[in-house]
Amino acid sequence: MRYQAGKFDVAVIGAGHAGIEAGLASARLGCSTAVFTINMDAVGNCPCNPSIGGTAKGHLVREIDALGGEMGKTADAATLQSRMLNLGKGPAVHSLRAQIDRREYSKIMKHKLELQENLYLKQAEITDLFPGADGVWHLVTRMEAEYEAKAVVLATGTFLGGRIFVGDVSFESGPDGMFPAAFLGASLKKLGLQLRRFKTGTPARVLRSSIDFSELEEQAGDEPVVPFSYETQIPPKNTAICHISWTNDRTKDVILKNLHRSPLYGGAIEGIGPRYCPSIEDKIVRFADKPRHQLFIEPCGQDTEEMYLQGMSSSLPEDVQIAFYRTIKGLENVEIMRSAYAIEYDCVDPTAMNATLEFRDFPGLYGAGQFNGSSGYEEAAAQGFVAGANAALKILGREPLILDRASSYIGTLIDDLVTKGVNDPYRMMTSRSEYRLVLRQDNADERLTPIGRKLGLISDERYAKFLEKEEMKKAERRRADETVIPPSSEVNEILVSRETSPISSGVRLTELLRRPQLTYEALAPVDPTRPELPKAVFENVEIEIKYEGYIRRQRADIAEMRRLEVKRLPTDVDYSKIIGLRSEAQEKLGKIRPENIGQASRISGVSPADISVLLIWLSKRDRSAAE
Repeated sequence: MRYQAGKFDVAVIGAGHAGIEAGLASARLGCSTAVFTINMDAVGNCPCNPSIGGTAKGHLVREIDALGGEMGKTADAATLQSRMLNLGKGPAVHSLRAQIDRREYSKIMKHKLELQENLYLKQAEITDLFPGADGVWHLVTRMEAEYEAKAVVLATGTFLGGRIFVGDVSFESGPDGMFPAAFLGASLKKLGLQLRRFKTGTPARVLRSSIDFSELEEQAGDEPVVPFSYETQIPPKNTAICHISWTNDRTKDVILKNLHRSPLYGGAIEGIGPRYCPSIEDKIVRFADKPRHQLFIEPCGQDTEEMYLQGMSSSLPEDVQIAFYRTIKGLENVEIMRSAYAIEYDCVDPTAMNATLEFRDFPGLYGAGQFNGSSGYEEAAAQGFVAGANAALKILGREPLILDRASSYIGTLIDDLVTKGVNDPYRMMTSRSEYRLVLRQDNADERLTPIGRKLGLISDERYAKFLEKEEMKKAERRRADETVIPPSSEVNEILVSRETSPISSGVRLTELLRRPQLTYEALAPVDPTRPELPKAVFENVEIEIKYEGYIRRQRADIAEMRRLEVKRLPTDVDYSKIIGLRSEAQEKLGKIRPENIGQASRISGVSPADISVLLIWLSKRDRSAAE
């Protein structure tokens, strides 16, 4: 028999990376918050890659931390190995990646939820969700408990309608052999949400002792280690070594001979898979001319013998997996502990939401993470933070948190989802941001910590340290502009050794730093007034000096973008009645209902000519209203 179990301000369905950040943000803003999870031992689970960060993803983690989120701090506490990716390229694409202890990460996150004031962590499967006559949402569990909440965040990950595929074997399941959310999908469809099927996959986990590491290339961590969180005082240590191997012609031959046994190619899998993280069988078919594919052999934790084979996800049968894994150098005698699998799940079309991640047609209902059609722990956590914060802010009667494309990768991610939509699982990449030279990971605090402070999620102590760092950066830039380096044999020896021209008269430090061959560190021996400052301060000032012209140009583009963002569009406009709009534009604008001209301009199918028509229409409308 159903019973009334309690009332909350915000209810979060799911306790993965999106659900965690949503729950913490909501509770820390002062709202009573319930976080529901099917399995209490799966809070913060990393069912696929045991790592946090990576190209563009590291930017997201830094931004979450700068706003007051938790992923960065917990990743630092669970780090086994840390590497800064893309150091051979420009600073816009430098991204931090940490190999983590997945069980330690999960344990820390679960404990943080348990200790958080205003937050109640509950093991329960939500089977029904519906709004009451008063606008309050009702959540029913499989145990017939009924809860009420003023707002709900759906963060169901791959559990919603989850189905596992390994060869011709298929069964309902969540990731890692857990129960799926078997009933909630039907409730959401009844509510009126349009669900669709996406797919992702994960490689096998194998026994460490069955790997011949003498045959493998070692991949060590970077020194010194750079933490994700601006609050981490003692950087984590590199305690693990990762390894690299490659597939070969025999691997390819085994896979191609058994391709008919793949549910991906046999038609059993209907869900759309990730474009940028395909299975090994998909790689073999799509990149038939490539003689080999790289894989990374990575530890799953400090106290486990499981090793993760990054780059080798598959849905082929177990016997085929054993056969093709054993063709790879170093894995000739490998023992599989957990087979690779593909998982299908339900998700929603994110264009049904606005920039706060609230559904336009369902007030108080928010979505985050893979439920919104994205992939990746970091993308999920970023959305969870924004959805949870906005659910709480709405209840508290405060201004919403809306991050635009020029403020952050988080803003770019959400704008892409709600404006452009997705045809396959969305993955954040640096190329998705047109302002990436401004949105670097080194200046995430400069861009977002004031916003986190305004929200109330940045402490007095942390904000004081942030302001102190900003003053250091300003003072150092002034010093660099004013300091003149006189010519000397020592100076010119450094310049020539760096393959740049010697000087014959005094040159400002700023001008020398603009040379691509020179850095603060290289010039330190001849910089007489160099102060003692944190490395991050020098790094940030140096980047701003070297790329000043490009940054100035991007800031001008940002100003123009924001000029269009200010031109707001009515939410109730009938686009079919605006003369001059093409029929495709009318359809897309009517479906997405953009909040402003800037967002409208980014909708696929809306041309510059359509934007001109909208601007003229807005101008006429404003004049009529004024008259």
